[in-house]
Amino acid sequence: MKFTDGNWLVRKGVNIYGAAEVNSVEFDENSVTVYAPYFHLRDRGDTLSGPLLTVRFSSPRENVICIQAFHFKGKRKKGPEFTINKQDNLKVDIKDEDGFVSLTSGTLTVKIKKTGGWSIDFYSGDRRITGSGYKSMAYITTEDGSTFMREQLDLGVDECVYGLGERFTPFVKNGQVVDIWNRDGGTSSEQAYKNIPFYITNKGYGVFVNDPGCVSYEIASERVSKVQFSVPGEYLEYYIINGPSMKEVLENYTALTGRPALPPAWSFGLWLTTSFLTDYDEKTVTRFIDGMAERDIPLHVFHFDCFWMKEFQWCDFEWDERCFPEPENMLKRLKEKGLKICVWINPYIAQKSRLFDEAMEKGYLLKKPNGDVWQWDLWQPGMGIVDFTNPEACQWYADKLRRLLDMGVDCFKTDFGERIPTDVVYYDGSDPEKMHNYYTYLYNKVVYNVLCEKFSKENAVLFARSATAGSQQFPVHWGGDCYATYESMAESLRGGLSLCLSGFGFWSHDIGGFESTATPDIYKRWVAFGLLSSHSRLHGSKAYKVPWLYDEEAVDVLRFFTKLKCSLMPYLFSAACEAAYKGIPVMRAMVLEFTDDPTCYYLDKQYMLGDSLLVAPIFNENGIATYYLPKGHWTNYFTGEVVEGGSWRTEKHGYMSIPLMVRPNSVIATGREDTRPDYDYADGVVFQIFGLEDGACASTTVYDLSGKPEVKFTAKRIRDVIEVKIEGATKPWSVVLRGIKEIKSVDGASYKVEELGVKIIPNNNVSSLSIKM
Repeated sequence: MKFTDGNWLVRKGVNIYGAAEVNSVEFDENSVTVYAPYFHLRDRGDTLSGPLLTVRFSSPRENVICIQAFHFKGKRKKGPEFTINKQDNLKVDIKDEDGFVSLTSGTLTVKIKKTGGWSIDFYSGDRRITGSGYKSMAYITTEDGSTFMREQLDLGVDECVYGLGERFTPFVKNGQVVDIWNRDGGTSSEQAYKNIPFYITNKGYGVFVNDPGCVSYEIASERVSKVQFSVPGEYLEYYIINGPSMKEVLENYTALTGRPALPPAWSFGLWLTTSFLTDYDEKTVTRFIDGMAERDIPLHVFHFDCFWMKEFQWCDFEWDERCFPEPENMLKRLKEKGLKICVWINPYIAQKSRLFDEAMEKGYLLKKPNGDVWQWDLWQPGMGIVDFTNPEACQWYADKLRRLLDMGVDCFKTDFGERIPTDVVYYDGSDPEKMHNYYTYLYNKVVYNVLCEKFSKENAVLFARSATAGSQQFPVHWGGDCYATYESMAESLRGGLSLCLSGFGFWSHDIGGFESTATPDIYKRWVAFGLLSSHSRLHGSKAYKVPWLYDEEAVDVLRFFTKLKCSLMPYLFSAACEAAYKGIPVMRAMVLEFTDDPTCYYLDKQYMLGDSLLVAPIFNENGIATYYLPKGHWTNYFTGEVVEGGSWRTEKHGYMSIPLMVRPNSVIATGREDTRPDYDYADGVVFQIFGLEDGACASTTVYDLSGKPEVKFTAKRIRDVIEVKIEGATKPWSVVLRGIKEIKSVDGASYKVEELGVKIIPNNNVSSLSIKM
């Protein structure tokens, strides 16, 4: 929201009371509070009127500083509130020196100027990262009686802003106006399903605004050297989160707001859905599943979209008996084929649903201020919305899901949750403006907890569309309604990369596009992108997504990339564990891995899958890939070709190929299985070593299916000798030196030359190897 009229004026009807100086300072053991009038006090008479800002500085966790700015403290706070995970027994260092007072938490320091004009500066060690200058922090009133709290933080030269949720607009947010307000706008607009009031910059810090309502950002837009954010009301709370690396920022942010859960390994396999508007019954479903098996395409999850329930009756959680007359037996038959089963749900109850009257009578639906049930005809006729602030409504909704789980359902696609009205009254008295975004957190939490209760947390997974801060704890999230075009494929990737820079570890998208029908060309290119994503789902609106309906080559492409992903699961699951334990996403923007390379600042059509694999999807019908390689010797995963980085590359690829480049000094662990994602990764694991340079060390860890580290592998090169060490190996393993055609000797192992390198097979119980090149 803009308040000024250019550099000198304010907009008509707007009054800005900005912090002008520090009048006084108060201390306690772990915080500093300052009082800031909006103009310079000349004498005692100036203290008799006018806003006075109360600003408190504290630290909930190491390397995080909380700033709380009040105008009026007495306004009653209404929920909801984000959960902030505070660190026990945290000690901060407070100094009161001539000219300034400071508070230090870990490597992050805030310095508040005591004399002269208002100035607060944030330092990472000795390096200033941002700050708030004269009158940047402000209390604002408008002629209609609205009030706002505002902050403006400095933005440096070459500083780029990322994140703020799953945004499909330009990847770098500089120059954009962003309102944190969940909407169902598809992937082709400035609206977003997942709005997160957190941004991160390439200077190694992040900013989280602790407000679940509508936070309005002006990012180098109203003031081109500032990131401005404002919230309605009398109170603003935000956190500066230090790195100093971008990865460490995400680690600290997710420690503050919640780490992503680790999805079960089976969820990383291929998902196939009935699609939205297509006709289907058990015969159709079985034909598609059997067709995949007949064509040797590994399939792991089958999803029933909306019309598993009868039209006009969503959600009543009852199978449409016209299409599925014996659902329990059908699910049993499908599960005997080795499949997991997912069904579509949402938090809305249509008036024709058998559940509507029950929910209305028991007070489980959102109400208008006059006591009527809130309803409208958009999406479902007469639709009401479950009130998840009512514990009894949560239990009632969860009971409906438990019945489906008992039938044989394994997970839920939790659709919608964005179009939440504000002219309503909540059971617990929550502020409806703040509940608009926060509603999705409660909705997905209820569903996720049911899955955890039934299957344990290790086997619980959602496919969720809407989200807010903290929702990363309930993975997986997918990118919403995209078109079957290359432009929409690219905007989907932008949205995913933005979300993954907002604390979310896992993300997926509709392979082939949701709206309209993909051409065979687009379908095959999207398959390669989709199977080299965190999670992989074939889904659409009016078109089935089985490959043989496109062309026979699509069958080969889908088979190839599905099996590739299964074989990469030891590597991918290791990246998933890093996401769960540290908050580092599986799909990573290039800037996250190569923050010191300015070329990577704006790259949004390629990404790192884990820390070692670079993926560059192809976005044109000519098969041309144009992508950037940072410095170093990179290896083509498929061909073994080694190329020099630090430059752009343009290549032509067939459908069975995509730029999949391995970072220098990498170890990629691959498995013995290519037909399923959930197997014993340590049994028969192959450690592929790529481009190990003299003096370099590379390592990886193989985890078991519960997410526990099982085998640690380390390789170090000193001149022409590679020393390998392995810990925890009790099952067969081997090493492949990729790109190497000859070695002189290896102690404790046999070896053979293969097309893509030298394979080394250790003798029994060997825990170290010395390989002479």
